[in-house]
Amino acid sequence: MTLLAPSILAADFSRLGEETRAIAQAGADWIHLDVMDGHFVPNISFGPAVVKALRPCTDKVFDVHLMIAPADPYLAAFAEAGADAITVHVEAGPHIHRSLQTIRSLGKRAGVALNPGTPASAIEPLLDMVDLVLVMTVNPGFGGQSFIGSALETVSRVKAMTAGRSIDISVDGGITAETAGPAASAGATILVAGSAAFKGGPDRYEANIAAIREAARAATGRDGVRC
Repeated sequence: MTLLAPSILAADFSRLGEETRAIAQAGADWIHLDVMDGHFVPNISFGPAVVKALRPCTDKVFDVHLMIAPADPYLAAFAEAGADAITVHVEAGPHIHRSLQTIRSLGKRAGVALNPGTPASAIEPLLDMVDLVLVMTVNPGFGGQSFIGSALETVSRVKAMTAGRSIDISVDGGITAETAGPAASAGATILVAGSAAFKGGPDRYEANIAAIREAARAATGRDGVRC
């Protein structure tokens, strides 16, 4: 089954609570929250206070993607704010194993992310510590970028590396109804969609999600919702 995790980075920031409720009610499986620091990536988004403020808006899984360096000093704050899954970048610091141990010790799903230029082999020593591998199909930092098709080879390699393990593979960046199928076929079990999920305003959210979900289903035959 392929899950859809709309990224609120593409939402209307003047009404984030309403947007979170609307996208959840429109059929989102998870809610993806992109945290950026202006250092690890060239943009600044939001921090734990916003995650905490949005937590009462839905009981959907909060999938917090930390594009920050260092990440370790903030893990507990995001866990306390209501994150269900916390993903850190393998490129963001020298002690990624410690970061993943900390996330697990906080009772959260632990994820590790790969930028498009990072080989899948970088996470091989970490597989016993993760619940999720996130493969970036754009360079992180901004929404609305074009899908980097060559990153699907990384998705395929991660799929082979994680065979037989209960590890989700998330694909983040440029996901649309056109790219969802190839991403799912390569091995994605979670699709993070920003602009394609939120385009057109709340009246379009359900149709946007349905189009992406149907493209993934058609490519893989995977149906349904899980958590």
